[in-house]
Amino acid sequence: MTPLDTPHEVLPATRTVVSPIDSLTDALNTERRLLDELIAVMQRQRSAVGHDDLQSVDDSVFATHRVLVTLNEARRRRRALNTLIGQREDIGIHSLEDALGARMTPALREARDGLHNAARALSREVALNRRILREALAHGDAYARTLAGAEKSPVYATQPTPSQVRSQTNSLLDRRI
Repeated sequence: MTPLDTPHEVLPATRTVVSPIDSLTDALNTERRLLDELIAVMQRQRSAVGHDDLQSVDDSVFATHRVLVTLNEARRRRRALNTLIGQREDIGIHSLEDALGARMTPALREARDGLHNAARALSREVALNRRILREALAHGDAYARTLAGAEKSPVYATQPTPSQVRSQTNSLLDRRI
């Protein structure tokens, strides 16, 4: 008897049909999870800046890029689902209730609200990180200028005079860069 001749147990095939509304709910929840992941990346980035951990800051940039690529795919999925439920591809999440009427489920409403709240939280985190990074860069520039003995940032200064160029060449740091 060969392995092909032995009796095999036949498992019944089951199909689960997911409604477009349930798929849209899942898509919104996926986007929310990705935004939550971005929030965590922003928090790690802020911590890395606070600890002068340049490698972690660099890692956070790559993590942000990875999540944003995935988020773009999730949004593309949502746009396709919007057309599947008979709406405009670019319908906003706040227009769903009016557009769907009785088809708006509590789960979809909760997913919509969760996505909205996560987007607001991410916006606050990004604004905070921008401010902190700007300050860190400004303080870093001031610190570097103090170490080099310069009074102004060479990046934003006017062109140096020939005597300034001669004095800068005797310095350990080339402040013209």
